[in-house]
Amino acid sequence: MLTVALAATLVVLVFARDISRSAHDSLSPRRSENRTFASMGNVLLGQQDAFDGHLTYLLTNGATLTRPVFAARLSQLDEQLPQWLIEANQIRRPRLAHDINDVLGLVSETRVDAYQSLLASIALALALPWHSSAPVDTVVSTAQAQAALRATGAQWNRARFGLRHEPGRASLLALSDFSALLDFTSALSTLAHSSSLAVTRGIGVSAVSVTPAPLPAPIGELLLPPTSSLRVGVTVSNASYVKQPVSLTYLLTPINHLGVSIRRTMTATLGPLSSYAFVAPPLTSVANERATLTITVAGAPSGPAMSRLRRYTVVISPSGNG
Repeated sequence: MLTVALAATLVVLVFARDISRSAHDSLSPRRSENRTFASMGNVLLGQQDAFDGHLTYLLTNGATLTRPVFAARLSQLDEQLPQWLIEANQIRRPRLAHDINDVLGLVSETRVDAYQSLLASIALALALPWHSSAPVDTVVSTAQAQAALRATGAQWNRARFGLRHEPGRASLLALSDFSALLDFTSALSTLAHSSSLAVTRGIGVSAVSVTPAPLPAPIGELLLPPTSSLRVGVTVSNASYVKQPVSLTYLLTPINHLGVSIRRTMTATLGPLSSYAFVAPPLTSVANERATLTITVAGAPSGPAMSRLRRYTVVISPSGNG
């Protein structure tokens, strides 16, 4: 009987050891998963809090910046948002206790949409060039975007304690809500009335080229060899940091009743602080013709030290003369 009792005790001890080891081994991967999620999740949460602080600072202090610098800061913020979606998708597997990683993923996606809407609203209010990759159907009003930020911030700040008593005792960062609580209308009004951010439009003709190449002549005169047509190219510059639609008009008016009157108009949209070269189809001409070529640019006032009007006297040499 003693032998049987000892054998039974040994069996129980071995069985208990196996159960203990199995339980211990099952906790180890959970602990590792929770801690890995906390590490990756806190990186994402830290990025979102930093973004929130930078956006709030830009809205409250941006009036001291120039338009190009402000636009660059805004674009830098927008470029961060797609990366959040990648990171939010990565942390969703494996599934953790309380579905906490899925909660963070959904919260991050919603906040990306909200922030993209806020950035687009800022760019629109200041007439800044904007090329966000956000789908049009995700853009909402600033009030809706701020409400979404407040709601998701509160949701996450309740859920973030879900792993505190789980294996690994993971600690997760809270989400800030500075831009969600900011008086957005007042901030945009202040920015829009800033002299350094105000829209100032200015355009002008920066260069004119003529084919065939003119011969030496006084300023304002285009002396051309005998030709049946001439091609005029005009470069128009936008002196402002704003997209600017412009129209360019060529008017060739005969002076000595040779040739015919020709008028052509072309349009384009110039990017901020950029230039555009207009090249019209060939203008018909005849030998010995004298005409006035008037080039006019419309769409905005003349920029500093720029002119929207160029006028030339065109002289076509007689046939047979060089």
